[in-house]
Amino acid sequence: MEHPSQEDPRLPDDRRLNSPDARPPSDPSLSNDLEDTPPGSLIPPISKEDALRQRMPINPHQLPWVSKASQEEVDIPRYPLYREPLPPPSTFSDWGLPLLLFGLTVFTTLWAGAYQVNTKLVTGAWDFLTKYPDSLVNGLPFAATLLGILVTHEMGHYILSRIHRVPASFPLFIPGPPQFIGTFGAVIRMRSPIMQRRALFDIGVAGPIAGFFAAVLALIIGLSFSYVIPKEHAFGLQLGEPLLLQGFAWLMFGPIPPTHDLVLHPIAFAAWFGFFVTAINLLPLGQLDGGHVAFAVFGRQQRQLAYMTVPILIYLGLTGWPGWFVWVGMAGIVGLAHPPVIDPDVGLGKGRRWVAWGALIIFIITFAPVPFSVG
Repeated sequence: MEHPSQEDPRLPDDRRLNSPDARPPSDPSLSNDLEDTPPGSLIPPISKEDALRQRMPINPHQLPWVSKASQEEVDIPRYPLYREPLPPPSTFSDWGLPLLLFGLTVFTTLWAGAYQVNTKLVTGAWDFLTKYPDSLVNGLPFAATLLGILVTHEMGHYILSRIHRVPASFPLFIPGPPQFIGTFGAVIRMRSPIMQRRALFDIGVAGPIAGFFAAVLALIIGLSFSYVIPKEHAFGLQLGEPLLLQGFAWLMFGPIPPTHDLVLHPIAFAAWFGFFVTAINLLPLGQLDGGHVAFAVFGRQQRQLAYMTVPILIYLGLTGWPGWFVWVGMAGIVGLAHPPVIDPDVGLGKGRRWVAWGALIIFIITFAPVPFSVG
């Protein structure tokens, strides 16, 4: 049966649009495809990866790629890649769930902050809440500071996700028990994979850097309300001292003798926890922020970097803080290696390389080998 190789005036308009050689002349990428088409072929040679490269930056939503005949009137069908849209998220998923979790986390962090500074005789956090509910206001300095740091961290991810057109949810805060800080942090759900190397780097590094600067500001304010006491009067939870905290404490209090200890104000304690979250997230493991950054910088060598990090954390768990075993186990469940991107050969550029060095410095000065101990 005859198939016109050029536009056939005998065909109706809809047939012309569906003919194999009818292409919009305004699309330069399609004209290039026509130039590369071998003689006698009606289908330009284009791979699935090339199609992803061309189309994902325009609309990066996660959509399944399948084949479907788009030309049923013509005897020789073509099977271009097409994308089946995913159903949009519900209103509750978009707004209701983030607001509900945030409200619960505000309550639990207020409860935790008030319980930390409580001096009345109680048998536990629940007894404190039932006997002195009006004391929750005393937890405001800690709760506001901690949530401010976490919101800043997550909004760094969210804003860069929007800039790179990667669909993401609002931050989802996770309430926790009030015996310590009242929250397990927050996460953002990516509704599509991050397909480009530069976008992966920007989204991954934005959260830790934003949260770090918020924590530094909180530390400066909190240390101005902190004080030094003899160690025989200190009791309870002992916090590890990252290099940055030691530096600011030396600037504000001078050399602290071994016989004395620094008691952190709730604002400074929230800043300390912000440093802890920053350091944890910058570990080069799997889907952590550090895993995103390491894969964007080193490519597939991120896997070797993760394998080197795990035994170090195991050693720290055996000799110092057993909590490192939890992070090793979580990384093992989620995966140590980072999934690939479609443009692994695209360079980050000099500016992003400098930002990567800055992220490494932030990790070094916020990391505490033994974050917690009881003394």
